[in-house]
Amino acid sequence: MDKKTQITIRSKKLGVLIRDARTAARRSVKECADAIGTKPGIFRAFEEGRKAPSLPELETLVYYLDLSIDHFWSREIKSNAPLPIETLDLPKLLAVRQRKIGALLRQERMNASISIRTLSSETGISGARIKAYELGERPIPLPELEVLVFALGGRIESFFDRSGPIGQWMMNEEAIQNFLELPEELRQFVALPVNRPYLELAKKLSGMSKEKLRSVAEDLLDITL
Repeated sequence: MDKKTQITIRSKKLGVLIRDARTAARRSVKECADAIGTKPGIFRAFEEGRKAPSLPELETLVYYLDLSIDHFWSREIKSNAPLPIETLDLPKLLAVRQRKIGALLRQERMNASISIRTLSSETGISGARIKAYELGERPIPLPELEVLVFALGGRIESFFDRSGPIGQWMMNEEAIQNFLELPEELRQFVALPVNRPYLELAKKLSGMSKEKLRSVAEDLLDITL
């Protein structure tokens, strides 16, 4: 499958998932468009797969709709947590994220020692568009970002927001989901305050090198003998 067809198919699938997320949250097209700073006609084009949102637009949308970003990679895990009560300047955060995504893309390309011309040839995306993306002059449609990152040998997850308020919220949602996926007996163990020392010990051990862990194990063995 050529890259252009791949981008088209991905845009169509993404549109179906966006519409599913919006209708599940009982939000209108206009409400979602206003939340991510675009026009209703553009948002409708997202849902129909004629256009695709950028990653920052998608991150802002999942924040607004209160669901997991994994929904857009077909996992469809939705959060039951209450909506965030903090009022954020979403358009401003979106603009900052768009520029940061461009900078991250350029950094990824430089690390891979690939020129814009070569990247354009491999992805079918014009060099002028790639340059504009890297400079943050225009948002990168998610399917195109995925193709670019794949061509550079990277992972789309490395572009997710992890430091801003939306990113922190997404990480909290992910942590809650990971906790809920634990076996029931482990959830009960973690939830008991009396077991906190064991959890703190496990955390410290997880940060040790193999050599240090081996030394600790040998010391414990000596004590028990």
